[in-house]
Parts: sequence; structure tokens; C-alpha cells
Amino acid sequence: MEGRGASRILSLRVPARADQLRRVREEVRAAVDGCGCSAQAAGDIVLAVDEACQNIIRHAYGDACEGSIAIEIERVGDELVFSLVDSAPPLDPRSVKPRDLDDLRPGGLGTHLIRTVMDETDFARHPSGAGNLLRMVKRIT
Repeated sequence: MEGRGASRILSLRVPARADQLRRVREEVRAAVDGCGCSAQAAGDIVLAVDEACQNIIRHAYGDACEGSIAIEIERVGDELVFSLVDSAPPLDPRSVKPRDLDDLRPGGLGTHLIRTVMDETDFARHPSGAGNLLRMVKRIT
């Protein structure tokens, strides 16, 4: 997307391990703080990206934490575009959906939270055929 009036504000690759989530939260927060978001919106964004990374670690990689997560954030006009790429086995994009909110039990609400916070979400197999791509957009108002 860079090149169409886009400016990259973060490019980060971390091992797909839970002990890396703090670094992800800190770097995403630092990146979005200077973009004109309210403190509340910045906090919501950090939470959504954290949830997305947790889902990648738990569900895409599972017990095989040998891969990584690449996170890119670009600013395009009044939008922040988040791209999270993994090298896990490709998932069926139709299988990534929020659980019914009436189904109260621990865990499983990350997808709902992500879709609530972000203005757009799109989950797909990575165009290269290896891995998965989660693209999220948040409009800065």
C-alpha cells in the first residue's frame, strides 16, 4: 500500500510467542500515539492488535511456536492500516468469526473485540500462498 499517499509508521517482526506481546503493545502504542488518535482510541487499537497477535499464537501456530508475526502500520490519509502476517498453515478465512456473545465462557471474544474496535477487518490467506494476512483499518477522527 505504501506509495499511494501512505507512510509507514511501524514495521516489526517478532517471534510468535506470548512473551513478545508486551513488546508488541509498547511498539504499537508508540507508533499510534503520534497519529492524532485520542488516548482512548490508541488504547483500543493496542488492545485489538494484542488480541490479534494472541489469536495468531494460539490458533494459527498452536503448539508449534516456531514462526513469527510481521506487523506493519501505515497511515493513509485519515486511516491507519494494520497488516499482520504469519507463516502458519493457511486457515480458511470463513472459519475466523466471532463467537456468539450469549456463549459466556472464558476466552474466545478476541475476534469480536477486534471487529468492534476497527472500522474494517479482512482476514485472508497470504497472497504468496504461505501463511495468513489480517488487515485492519482504523479511521482517525
